[in-house]
Amino acid sequence: MKLEVQIELLKFCCAVFNILFLVLGLIIAGCGVWILFDSGSFLKILTSEGSEDLRVVAAGLLVIGGVVVTVSVIGCVGVNKQNRFLLLVYIGFLIVVVLGQMYITVLLLLNRDKIERSLTAAVDRVIFEYGNSSRVDTLLDNVQHYGNCCGMSNSSDWLKNSYIQSLNLSSPDVLPCSCFSSFPASLSSPWCSELLNFPEPLFGRGNGTFSKGCRDKLTDWLQENAVTIIVIDLSLILIQILQFTVVVFLYRAFGKKAALKRSSLLVDHTPNDDLDYGEENYACAEPDGGYVDINNTNFVGPNHPAYTPDDSYQTYSEPAYRY
Repeated sequence: MKLEVQIELLKFCCAVFNILFLVLGLIIAGCGVWILFDSGSFLKILTSEGSEDLRVVAAGLLVIGGVVVTVSVIGCVGVNKQNRFLLLVYIGFLIVVVLGQMYITVLLLLNRDKIERSLTAAVDRVIFEYGNSSRVDTLLDNVQHYGNCCGMSNSSDWLKNSYIQSLNLSSPDVLPCSCFSSFPASLSSPWCSELLNFPEPLFGRGNGTFSKGCRDKLTDWLQENAVTIIVIDLSLILIQILQFTVVVFLYRAFGKKAALKRSSLLVDHTPNDDLDYGEENYACAEPDGGYVDINNTNFVGPNHPAYTPDDSYQTYSEPAYRY
């Protein structure tokens, strides 16, 4: 395969992998932003409640995503400009990013149980403070309503709520309205009860209490998000390995092309050994009007016929001069 064709093929493969590399990098950066800044996610509650490992994972994903975008730009410029130095920088960044991704993946795998315990502690805290923060209350209400569950283990978990404790209830007769399959939509109070002896202005009438806890729902949700992040991370590592291989071959091809270009320039500026460009043509005049061509050893004139040597070796006798 000709070198130019090989370079064009490698550049095409590099462009394809670079696009995939850029897209996955943006997705990973988006995951980091989502974990750190999305106020409508339980992951935000986890990071704010002191889950240091999850914050490290989120920050790592955000940094890796940003570096991937920067590296992709460097790779595109290096390939288009055929700049071997930029390709070396690109290869170095690829190695650093792969190591960072492996660290984040291992950290996430090793600390899954710890993150789950942090999630349980965060939900218990939300249950205790329910009624004081509308944002957190909405998160838990959505989990219970759409997950058809109540509490972390069961509805009895709501006896830990500070407001329920002030009612001195021994059984979960008052629960968030999201723990019921049906409740008045226009109710201003977040609390409902199936019992009729509670004053209706303070508590709505709920029907069909969910008996199952939300632990499995939240655990499955956390596992799905963790698996998604790990799969994206591993896919990015695989693409980086392929990209690393292509860029190495491209780097070598650019080196060969540069070497061939230098050698062709040397050939163009090297004089041919068979041609004596520096030799001057010397001739001396003869009295009879002829001249002697010293370079070609030809004696040209009326009395001196020209001598033209042929390709064979012959003995040449110099004609006698007449004066």
